[in-house]
Amino acid sequence: MTRHTTSLPPDYFEARYAADPDPWRFATSAYERAKYAATLAALPRARYASALEIGCSIGVLTQALAGRCARLLGLDVAESALRQARERCGGLDHVRFEARQVPGQWPDGAFDLILLSEVVYYLDASDVGRLAERVRASLPPGGDVVLVHWTGETHYPLTGDEAARLFIEATGGFLHCVGQERTPTYRLDVLHRSAKNAPAGRA
Repeated sequence: MTRHTTSLPPDYFEARYAADPDPWRFATSAYERAKYAATLAALPRARYASALEIGCSIGVLTQALAGRCARLLGLDVAESALRQARERCGGLDHVRFEARQVPGQWPDGAFDLILLSEVVYYLDASDVGRLAERVRASLPPGGDVVLVHWTGETHYPLTGDEAARLFIEATGGFLHCVGQERTPTYRLDVLHRSAKNAPAGRA
């Protein structure tokens, strides 16, 4: 399997959605359902004031997460996926979506939950470092970050384990791990910014 060496561009994802409106079977896969349930169960708090979901795709997890957030922003690079997400979450007034490519195109504001589900391994190591700095600037003390990644072989720039390891190392100065789960197919890492950390600034 040939591995991509740089962060995957938006047209990679647009091509996947053009070929199949749900290329990763987010809406129908038993794997995805179990992983989403585990993700929600792992959240340290019952409710968050403002959450950011990076790589929201067609909005299946977004819809489930919405009940735990006062405000929720979903980001994706593929407009075709966002159209489906907006339709799926159309009745949820506190949920909005934006087309952005992270880490370069980062939203303003602070988020007390940042969810990175099946997304960090699309980045190369340099962009993982930039992502960590974006998170540092946007996550206030007391906030949580949740990483979830498939651990099988991929042709992405990083494997799931490499992506999680690089991100955890890059954020070690301000985040600490408060929960980990590993199944035969994915890993889930919960990171927390303690109240003793300095307030989040602007990147």
